[in-house]
Amino acid sequence: MIFLKRLLIAMLGLLASTIVYAQAPIKDTSRHGKMITIISADRENFQQIDSLTQVLSLAGKAKVQQEKTIFEADSIALNQLTNILEAFGNVHINDNDSIHTYSQYLKYVGKEKKAYLNKKVKLTDGKGVLTTEELVYDEQTKIGIYYKGGKVVNGKTVLTSTEGYYYGETKDVYFKQNVFLKDSGFTVKTDTLLYNTKTGITTIVAPSTIVSGKQTIKTKDGYYDTKSKKAFFNQRPIIDDSAYTFIADKIAVDDKTGLSEYDGNAVYRTKDSTGYDLIAGNIKANRKTNALLATQKPLLLIKQPQDTTYITADTLFTSKLSELVKSRTVPVVRDSVKGKIPMTKNPKDSSADRYFEAYFNVRIFNDSLQAVCDSMFYSGEDSVFRLFKNPIAWAQKNQITGDTMYLFVQNKKPERLYVFENAMSIQKLTDKYFNQIKGTTINGFFLDGKIDHLRAKGNAETVYYGVDESNKYLGVNKASCDVIDMYFEQKKYGASPQKIVLRNNLEGTAYPMRQINHEELRLRKFKWLENLRPKSKFDIFSN
Repeated sequence: MIFLKRLLIAMLGLLASTIVYAQAPIKDTSRHGKMITIISADRENFQQIDSLTQVLSLAGKAKVQQEKTIFEADSIALNQLTNILEAFGNVHINDNDSIHTYSQYLKYVGKEKKAYLNKKVKLTDGKGVLTTEELVYDEQTKIGIYYKGGKVVNGKTVLTSTEGYYYGETKDVYFKQNVFLKDSGFTVKTDTLLYNTKTGITTIVAPSTIVSGKQTIKTKDGYYDTKSKKAFFNQRPIIDDSAYTFIADKIAVDDKTGLSEYDGNAVYRTKDSTGYDLIAGNIKANRKTNALLATQKPLLLIKQPQDTTYITADTLFTSKLSELVKSRTVPVVRDSVKGKIPMTKNPKDSSADRYFEAYFNVRIFNDSLQAVCDSMFYSGEDSVFRLFKNPIAWAQKNQITGDTMYLFVQNKKPERLYVFENAMSIQKLTDKYFNQIKGTTINGFFLDGKIDHLRAKGNAETVYYGVDESNKYLGVNKASCDVIDMYFEQKKYGASPQKIVLRNNLEGTAYPMRQINHEELRLRKFKWLENLRPKSKFDIFSN
């Protein structure tokens, strides 16, 4: 009996020490990091498998803690010797109330503070939600990594990729391989992308394709702010729309206001072969009004299959004519139209519902006609160029000047040139001889884009050199009358005067060629300005 009592006491003592040993955590050791402590569980079980394996099993609302990180699950198996735990079913890691991670399975290495999660993994930082099937999360660095596909949802922004790297300290997610971003109104496809769940900023670091409605943007460097709807792209991005393409060294876009800026070798091209192109160092655009403002050596090309018109100025501007007439009256200059310019009957005809303005040092070139002036206005509705302040136009060998000019265009070829106030036409024959016509107004008429005849009215004057059939000079006539008509014939070297007709109140004198000082014979305000003429499309930027 004494022996049995001693044996029972020893067994009870051993059982008590085992229970105390199972519930009391092992002391911290630097080798295994901060120890994982038990908070609670419905059931507990302890097993001493070997000298390196000591497993404490917790079941039913199991909860443990390492420093400020709390682990919860349906069941937890904790090896207190190695400081490693496995959790099963409805796993939840609360990292200092800042980052929450969920899964159905967890292996956690306490020494490294690294978590390996499987099945229905979800990580959230209060802003975005990351879901995947497998995730490695480092509690020390706050970095989560997945390699087999994952998705991040932040408000209306959804991102998916094959690989992902989440940085909890900065709230950045680094996506790699088959990256796809979808937001309200646009999508992004790329191989590599950086996204911040706090700021909502998407940073592009690899060739990417952005689709927004009918617009596609191709870029390899830049960012898009999903909150402010502002974007900035570097390294010569391309915007491709159903109606145009836009290229520049740098592009800044504000989707909320519809404003955008294109800086550095900016090129705007319409896809219509009869539309227009715009090239400049800087172009600002307004998507809502379809307006473009070009500076830094801008060049406008009004296209057609042949004889494209090139226009340069210090500043070029274009927008919808239907917007302009809301704020001001646009005078009509076609004789067949009265009152305000009527809007095009077909609203889809964008070329008709468009106007162009050019300011300072305006230069115009096409094969049929060249011109310079201080400012210009062109309406697609009536196809008339209005040239203001000291305009000069050249048609083959003819120079025409005046206070204001209207150049009427038909099928984008010169049809008529109307000059009023101090109008003068000069044709160079030799370095000393010039045919001259002057009047209050001059109308020049073109046939198939080439000068056909001129009419001067109002105090008309002329100096005209007559020639015979061999083109030898017969003499020179200086005359004045009410109306002067000059008719041209087309020759290999250009248009040549065929005849001149003087009408009403004629007064004039004919002079032999050798009995007159030809320079004194010139009309008042005579100036031959060939040095200002653009000789080719390559010469259009010359001063």
